[in-house]
Amino acid sequence: MTIKEATSVVPAAGRGGPRLLPGLLVAAGAAAVGHLVNHRFGAASPLVVAIVLGIALTACGGNRPWLQPGLRFAATTLLRIGIVLLGLQLVLADVVDLGVGPILVVVLGVAASFLATRWAGRRLGLTPDRSLLVATGVAICGASAVAAMNQVGDGEEEDVVTAVAVVTVLGTVSMIALPALGVLFGLDEVLLGLWVGASVHEVGQVVAVGGAVGATALSAAVVVKLFRVLLLAPLVALVALVRRSGTRTTHGVRKPPLLPWFVVGFVAAALLRSTGWLPTGLVDLGSLAGTVLLAAAMFALGAAVDLRAVARGGRQAVTAGAVGTLVLSGVTLAGLALTT
Repeated sequence: MTIKEATSVVPAAGRGGPRLLPGLLVAAGAAAVGHLVNHRFGAASPLVVAIVLGIALTACGGNRPWLQPGLRFAATTLLRIGIVLLGLQLVLADVVDLGVGPILVVVLGVAASFLATRWAGRRLGLTPDRSLLVATGVAICGASAVAAMNQVGDGEEEDVVTAVAVVTVLGTVSMIALPALGVLFGLDEVLLGLWVGASVHEVGQVVAVGGAVGATALSAAVVVKLFRVLLLAPLVALVALVRRSGTRTTHGVRKPPLLPWFVVGFVAAALLRSTGWLPTGLVDLGSLAGTVLLAAAMFALGAAVDLRAVARGGRQAVTAGAVGTLVLSGVTLAGLALTT
């Protein structure tokens, strides 16, 4: 039984109170480990570390029934709250300062990458839900984008883990390839930074590469990457609208909401941060809390995964993701070279 299915059948009274505590404590511990690893190795996303720990817990036989209520809560409610708080990392004025040209290039690159990955996924025999998650992770922002999209999709936990694994592997390859290609193509520091932000998948990976290139590259890379994160909201909303239009209301089955509440909250948090009203300390605390909640949620999702199921579709998913990554990198480099 998946987390989504289990959540729908557990009585409301069983979801609250002390029954949640064991699973939540274990998930919190995994999130803390993820942050410690991230602090030591900046390119290692705490979300990826957490999902690996969740997989390991189940593989080693440690996923006991008494952990399930808390893990289900982490994989649903905490995940959605974490997505909302993710918006606190965005400052819209920084995005506007990029200029019309780079903004349009990034939007075009994200759209082309998303569509190319979906196309490749269909050709390679991936399920629609798995190809959707891989495409979202490649085009937008890695693990957090995958988790957000799965809230409006119908993917299984194995689909989430596969997509996260794909973007982690391909993002790592990009970390090595892009700086080398930048030297080969003779890119200046600003253009290389913009390209890194537009092409590398995880935020931590972008920071690591940009920081290694230089302060100017880092600043450009982070702003572009956060703009890609902002594109998560319209993409998730669009998919939700498409799925809603294809859902019938017969036999008591309700349509999905017109716009998921966590997407509205994500945009609202970004707008609130952009006003400048929030103290820096509060913004930092909210951003940290969001990452912790997302890491706990990813641990819970990982704990529901059968590694054998992931391995069966892994090669095709990597190939589809590689197609999307190449399209993203090619389109954005060409566009940025013409507009900057």
